[in-house]
Amino acid sequence: MKSVGRLDAVPWSDDPAVRVLFAALDGAGIVARFVGGCVRNSVLGQAIGDYDLAVDTRPELVMQALQAAKVKVVPTGLKHGTVTAVIEGRPFELTTLRRDVETDGRRAVVAFTDDWLEDAGRRDFTFNALYADRDGTLYDLFNGRRDLAEARVRFIGDAEMRIAEDRLRVLRFFRFHAWYGRPPFDAAGFEACRRNAGTLRGLSAERVAKELLRLLAAPDPADTIAAMVEAAILDQWLPECTGAAALRTLIAREDRPDPLRRLAALLPAGIDATAIGKRLKLSTQDSLRLDVMLAAEPVIDVAGGPKAWRAGIYRLGGGLYADRLLLAAEVPGDWRGALAVAREWTPPELPVSGGDALKLGLKPGPKVGALIEAVEQWWIEGDFTADRAACLAELQRRAQALRS
Repeated sequence: MKSVGRLDAVPWSDDPAVRVLFAALDGAGIVARFVGGCVRNSVLGQAIGDYDLAVDTRPELVMQALQAAKVKVVPTGLKHGTVTAVIEGRPFELTTLRRDVETDGRRAVVAFTDDWLEDAGRRDFTFNALYADRDGTLYDLFNGRRDLAEARVRFIGDAEMRIAEDRLRVLRFFRFHAWYGRPPFDAAGFEACRRNAGTLRGLSAERVAKELLRLLAAPDPADTIAAMVEAAILDQWLPECTGAAALRTLIAREDRPDPLRRLAALLPAGIDATAIGKRLKLSTQDSLRLDVMLAAEPVIDVAGGPKAWRAGIYRLGGGLYADRLLLAAEVPGDWRGALAVAREWTPPELPVSGGDALKLGLKPGPKVGALIEAVEQWWIEGDFTADRAACLAELQRRAQALRS
């Protein structure tokens, strides 16, 4: 494979864990190159998460070489050629060069190869087929570096064939555009995705949700979402989507990106989000949060000032209050001030409980719960200033009123 230059900066050059990894591989005569996201982000000068590498040797032999060097190795996907080396607590995913033998749009049967061009040709987009040696020597078989420079997401070879191999690539096309692209879309890729939008129904909910949330984590995905709506990309999994207008408003307001909140911005307010959470197989926690974000009540009272803000934050918690505040269609008042309080203020705990009511001679039952709720409402209306002594006095006063 012919090199095409070098990385301007080699982020792994002084990494002790990388030295350990390559010492083990070099000792066994295994050729390894960094590939995919870590190389792409190195070209762009962006932060790198995990390191993925391609190797020219079968996974069983890679495992043997690592174990011989006393490197922890996990067989994370032997059938597909992948093992994970763990060095100093960090994972390094190593995948044997592969070619597709059979694909069904969801998963592939692969055969191992020692041909770097075959391995590169089965990848999705040109800038994801960039390889780099440990010294930063760069290999670019499909002009991925140029596409990165021009902010263009382009399929390798025929877009229809790449999508037929894995239908998820329709969503990945838009996800990578949200992160690395700018208008206009690559025409061939966009039209292929449009034509294949209906095939997304056959994908697993987990894969769809993961791609969608990763897309929504991009700095400003509103234009990409608008294009997806225009091309009917979301019709199979998110037919309730109302477009990108509310998302644009949210992005202009938010102090930090939040993919799940941005998902809520794509949906109509007041909708029952339970079905959407089940459809996308979101976690119970995320489903409940989505439901609260989209519920018709409570309405956030920003115009009421700090006292009203604290009351709302006490009821919802700071996180959910911030969600509903940022998602509100209209926010009269100092919403920035309300958001700051939601981020910084810790709601106090009610200083009295049902046990205090029982000590006053009341019998256990619904009346005790109602009494505590009444004291709590009085305490909230007083802006949480009443201490335990004052709350006990109010509890006693109300208990006496119940007896009379």
